Amino acid sequence: MLLNITRENHTPLHQAERERDRLPPISSNSSSGLDRGPKLPYPSLNFISNHRKEDGSHSLSSQFILPGIRHGMVRHGRELPPICPNVRLKHQHQHRITVDNLPPEVRARFASDPVMPLRIKTVKEFQEDIERATVSGDWKQVHDFYLTTFGSFLELNAAFKKDSSPPFNTIEDSGINTKFVNAVYDALSLTPPDAQRAVLKGIINSLLREWKGSRRTKDDLRAYFILVQNPQCTSPATYVIYAHLLRQIAVLVEADHYFLMHWFKKLSQKRFKQLVERLHLFISTRLFPVKPEELPPMAKCSWWIPSATKVLSLLNAANIISSTPILPFVDFYNPTLDHTDFMEDYRIWQTQGNSTRFTFCQFAFILSTVVKKAVIQKDSEQQMISMARQSLVDKVSRRQRVDMSLLFLNIKVRRLQLVSDSMDELTRNRADLKKKLKVSFVGEAGLDMGGLTKEWFLLLVRQIFHTDYGETYGTNRSGMFTFFKDSHCHWFSSWKCDNFSEFRLVGVLMGLAVYNSITLDISFPPCVYKKLLTLPVVPCDLDPPVGMATLTLDDLQQVMPDLSHGLAELLSYEGNVEEDFCTTFQVSQEELGVIKSYNLKPGGDKIPVTNQNRKEYVQLYVDFLLNKSIYRQFTTFYYGFHSVCASDALMLLRPEEVEILVCGSPNLDMSSLQKAAQYEGYSKTDPTIRAFWDVVLGFPLKFQKRLLHFSTGSDRVPVGGMADLNFKISKIDASTDWLPISHTCFNQICLPPYKNKKELKQKLTIAISNAEGFGLE
Repeated sequence: MLLNITRENHTPLHQAERERDRLPPISSNSSSGLDRGPKLPYPSLNFISNHRKEDGSHSLSSQFILPGIRHGMVRHGRELPPICPNVRLKHQHQHRITVDNLPPEVRARFASDPVMPLRIKTVKEFQEDIERATVSGDWKQVHDFYLTTFGSFLELNAAFKKDSSPPFNTIEDSGINTKFVNAVYDALSLTPPDAQRAVLKGIINSLLREWKGSRRTKDDLRAYFILVQNPQCTSPATYVIYAHLLRQIAVLVEADHYFLMHWFKKLSQKRFKQLVERLHLFISTRLFPVKPEELPPMAKCSWWIPSATKVLSLLNAANIISSTPILPFVDFYNPTLDHTDFMEDYRIWQTQGNSTRFTFCQFAFILSTVVKKAVIQKDSEQQMISMARQSLVDKVSRRQRVDMSLLFLNIKVRRLQLVSDSMDELTRNRADLKKKLKVSFVGEAGLDMGGLTKEWFLLLVRQIFHTDYGETYGTNRSGMFTFFKDSHCHWFSSWKCDNFSEFRLVGVLMGLAVYNSITLDISFPPCVYKKLLTLPVVPCDLDPPVGMATLTLDDLQQVMPDLSHGLAELLSYEGNVEEDFCTTFQVSQEELGVIKSYNLKPGGDKIPVTNQNRKEYVQLYVDFLLNKSIYRQFTTFYYGFHSVCASDALMLLRPEEVEILVCGSPNLDMSSLQKAAQYEGYSKTDPTIRAFWDVVLGFPLKFQKRLLHFSTGSDRVPVGGMADLNFKISKIDASTDWLPISHTCFNQICLPPYKNKKELKQKLTIAISNAEGFGLE
């Protein structure tokens, strides 16, 4: 679609009408930009990115990035939420701003709007115009409406504002008649091509006119809010216009972005999702165009993708601050980026941060877990190589004999003393934790090509998280972790002791699992991973507390649902809390059979809980249970994890993504495994293979997990799904009296050519039910 549109001039009347509540001008220093107007300095747009100084440290140039926001809910009080908390900071000190100290131009009432054109049309009248035009074939009135309405920001506001001159003092209401906007856009696809071109022509005129000015009013924000919802921006033919629109939105000042973010969260889920999908399509098409000739050369529009990504970050922020997320966070992943050179992007981010170049790592919400896992794996491999090289250099420099075993973290354990041996080995080899892991079991001839490592993790986790761990392993206390049946998760026991080394072991295990790409069967609640990433990188100064996340009743509900329900009822109780509950700011809990009491604040045992202070009581109670009562246990666990897994790549992860990397997925889909399976000596149509899958698909979940453990060494599904297992079924020329054989290091199962399905099921069931160890003494 070719449009030969010339730029319209502002009349003196238009200029006079724009003389009101002006905001700071847009910066004009840039190395690339549009043909008209001030140019966009992409790195200076800092409202949603992880800022890294040239020396590798991190800082916040934006006062709107705030810590401690709970996913899906704005924090209590008047504190503003972060625009994008997905990429965290290396240092804990972060700037804060509250509604009370926002600049006056943001929170004060604004001067009177200019006199709007007297064009008042209701949704019903517009729909009647469409119906008449459809019947008569005369679309002139509709055509003129579209051309005029989209011809300037002033006309857009005249058509779609609920009130022509309302005082602007809220972020919760854009003042736009959303129903009318939706009706106009929904009808657009029914109109003739010339009416659709009229809209594009009007948008071009609007953008050219507004790009001339360097100051923005709140009516401009309304216009941008309306234009970005245009459904025409799904075709490469409109992408030049769309790119210019996104660019103008991207360079708005941060206070304006804050307003837009809150307006976006008011959209319906359908409209919100359409916006997200439209931006993803734009980014993907620009990266990998089906017809490159339809788009300008990449060298001339390198600003397209940064602009789109930054606008997408506004939608991501809106999704986060909604009381209930509008979309799952995975909907913000762009799978196209899985096929880009993301390691180069990561290296640029590591070395330059946001100083000069745009990187997707600045906006980690757009990177899928597959990409983040690959980044962590590559980063881990580089650290392993570096550690191995250093060990070799040290040996050679001392003229000592070089033993290839020094290239690995070698763990040798006895099955009957698995936990104690593992603790001793990890303590003795603390300096080698970042080397590649190799495990051997005393008295067993297995060579670890990956399978023994998986089994070691599986058995060790199973024993540590056993509810009778303390008694079983010779201690006179309860287990390290308490299992809550209602929530099906483990939580840190709050007993006090002098030795917390076991918690460090669990932290090291989780770090080694991520570092060596192993999935664990650990049932921690999501808040553990929130705490694990606060701070995401171990501080150099050990004084700052770690793991002290801002948690809420929702987090407590995932651990202790009954208690969470009771506290919620306390908050909503309509009677006299002090008289009816007779509660003080003190809590009691059992420790080793002894009831102990703790004050939630100084003198808490003498402070009654009332209707006025019950919110404070609940917040202090939650903080005590999930933070303070287990502080030493969790701190030791935290340092154990980060002693292995410390990496800039961790800052790219959400807590939910860390959980996926550690635990994989518990949801087995054997049909997907069947589709991805490879064969050696068999084909998928052979009777033995058909019988195998008939048996496996008919197994209960318990036996399907055993099969997965038998053939891969783990019963968890890795990031990327079953296809990433590279599962192989091979034929062995052996008697059908033999049981199936597995090579867990290669995710391979070997089957003799069994005569029938009954025989195969019998032999396979025996094999997977006796799949631990080599049985050698």
